[in-house]
Amino acid sequence: MALTNKRRAVSILAIGATSALVLAGCAGGNGEGDEGNGGGGNEIVIGTTDKIVSLDPAGSYDNGSFSVQQQVFPMLMGTPFGSSDVEPDLAESAEFTAPTEYTVTLPEGLKWANGNELTSSDVAFSFDRQLSIAHPNGPSSLLGNLESVEATDDLTVVFTLKSENDQTFPQVLSSPVGPIVDEEVFSADELTTPDTIVDANAFGGQYVITNYSENDLVAYEANPEYQGLLPAAKTETVLVSYYTDASNLKLDIQEGNIDVAYRSLSATDIDDLRGQDNVNVVEGPGGEIRYLVFNFDTMPFGAGTGEADEEKALAVRQAAAHLLDRAEIASQVYQDTYTPLYSFVPDGLTGATQPLMDLYGDGEGGPDADAAAAVLEEAGITEPVTLNIQYSNDHYGPSSGDEYALIKDQLESTGLFTVELSTTEWGQYSQDRREDVYPVYQLGWFPDYSDADNYLTPFFSENNFLINHYSNTEVQDLIAQQVSTEDPDERSALLGQIQEIVAGDLSTLPYLQGQQVAVTGTNVTGAEDTLDASFKFRYAALGIDE
Repeated sequence: MALTNKRRAVSILAIGATSALVLAGCAGGNGEGDEGNGGGGNEIVIGTTDKIVSLDPAGSYDNGSFSVQQQVFPMLMGTPFGSSDVEPDLAESAEFTAPTEYTVTLPEGLKWANGNELTSSDVAFSFDRQLSIAHPNGPSSLLGNLESVEATDDLTVVFTLKSENDQTFPQVLSSPVGPIVDEEVFSADELTTPDTIVDANAFGGQYVITNYSENDLVAYEANPEYQGLLPAAKTETVLVSYYTDASNLKLDIQEGNIDVAYRSLSATDIDDLRGQDNVNVVEGPGGEIRYLVFNFDTMPFGAGTGEADEEKALAVRQAAAHLLDRAEIASQVYQDTYTPLYSFVPDGLTGATQPLMDLYGDGEGGPDADAAAAVLEEAGITEPVTLNIQYSNDHYGPSSGDEYALIKDQLESTGLFTVELSTTEWGQYSQDRREDVYPVYQLGWFPDYSDADNYLTPFFSENNFLINHYSNTEVQDLIAQQVSTEDPDERSALLGQIQEIVAGDLSTLPYLQGQQVAVTGTNVTGAEDTLDASFKFRYAALGIDE
């Protein structure tokens, strides 16, 4: 791809710091990286509209920041390309050594890129500071089950947990709370500035940062000594340019000014780019889901209404499930950048099933008006049901209005429902939905880590974040059981059982799963390798086919 004026300008900004890079050491992991772990000698320019909140892992809990952190900070656990299941990464081994003790062993000889030794003391320091700082924008809440962490010797770390055999804890170690930092550089009780981190070369991932202009340009250089879970970086230099306008991002990938556009082009722009010969649109499974929430107190026939009737309320939820045409929403509103979702756990994750396809509609994913009419009639509902649905006009993108206009049409076209749509800005919306203002409302979810539990516990546990008055003790017992079940097959069976039960109860109605989409030049390789169910975009997978 030709080095255009814009691309040349981006390169010039980075070249001074990049050429001065001296790697004083390594942050090797379990030795499974390719031989000769240097980059491939090429340069890739990536464009994104995602914003960085903080380079310090204790100060951010967002996609834009974690996208940077996962390139440059080592993590005890990680996911190989093409998988959603975690394995030891920086760690040599990681296992439960007692019901409430998770023990991690490091290999010998680890160093940070600046030459400092990387030991278990750095690991304990990293998690202690997360809990100590507990920054309001940070991810420390993910450590809710962590009682303490102790470095018992230079190579061993013992995590003491509050509840036994927590099978999600390895995933937590791969999440935004998991990056390990250099205790000789980072503050123990406050956020460390980007300049301090970059100047100290306090990195240990597949890349180091050589130039950092927050939300403008970040330049990376491959760490030639990296020997962790993932293969060696295919490209030596990666430049990430930050955009304030997605239309400019589209224009630059279209004209060859950048090599990769990742997050967040509009569905319309992506659809337009599909038809162009000079780019490839690469898709992979995404963790984002869209769903409707039913408030069990205020929905039609809900427990807090004057016509409370549990059987009729269930029939209303079931009829809506029979009528929802997911494929039509995905295609007409989102140009298939979302795909139909027939469960509570996205496709691609271990333990995911599709009970909503079996229970509702035509059994093949399409709607069924006759089934909707029958379930309402059986419950004794003979008049059209008035359904008040709330959606956010600013939080889930500009297409939410079209999305809910289509849902309204789908529900009303049979004459079984009369739908009243309302919209509120997110700040008020977030407060109102927790205070029983909305009978039925829109929400979306992006996971903290790629485990099915992260789509079940937050929604269906006794004190779930929806606060929609749904409670099923059998589901709660199964959730607690699956978290502590060590056998993968047994745990998957429990996860499937939970999905079947909540599909029958329908406290939420999932309908879309967002795809990950990257648009690349035709000579860029590897995007398909990292667009997997780990939901992590690893720059080291990207290469240039000369």
